[in-house]
Amino acid sequence: MNLSVIGTGYVGLVSGVCLAEKGHQVVCVDIDPGKVDTINQGIPPIHEIGLDELLKKHAGKKLVATTDLRQAVLASEISLIAVGTPFDGERIDLKYIRKAAEQIGQILREKSTWHTVVVKSTVVPGTTDEVVLNALELASGKKAGVDFGVGMNPEFLKEGEAIADFMNPDRIVLGGVCERSREALSECMRFSCMWRKSARIAGRLK
Repeated sequence: MNLSVIGTGYVGLVSGVCLAEKGHQVVCVDIDPGKVDTINQGIPPIHEIGLDELLKKHAGKKLVATTDLRQAVLASEISLIAVGTPFDGERIDLKYIRKAAEQIGQILREKSTWHTVVVKSTVVPGTTDEVVLNALELASGKKAGVDFGVGMNPEFLKEGEAIADFMNPDRIVLGGVCERSREALSECMRFSCMWRKSARIAGRLK
């Protein structure tokens, strides 16, 4: 599948390189040109065991980085939102999630084919339905579940073991606004013949 990953921090870059390793074509999007150049050179901007080897293997081949969000969304079937969600000790700041959803929604206005937007960032319950879905619909002028898909795939990655956790998950939790959204996300995350034994598929988003 052709995937775009929005955000190249801990969750985004780890997800991107692992999905490339699993055979997907991945475009990682970041607003920082310096970080984009570094990733395209195969040099990880963060430290994580195994990340260096996988990025060197796939950079410029199965994985490329860009600052061009519009082209990345138009050229992909699924966009994974993996932007930062700063925590001040009391609450998670969702401004980057909201902005990413709004920008993707504007691009969906001009996209005629089905596209599924998936929340991968660490968020509080209700964020996908109440923040992301609403922002996408308002910005695109389209209806979720009818004109485009929306899904949720929370990460369970331990720092230092994130690559191993992603490549060999003990559980995969998926949610989608409609069956087509869930099918697209399931195909994206179907790593092996054992997938259906470890996955939990939620009927609705949270």
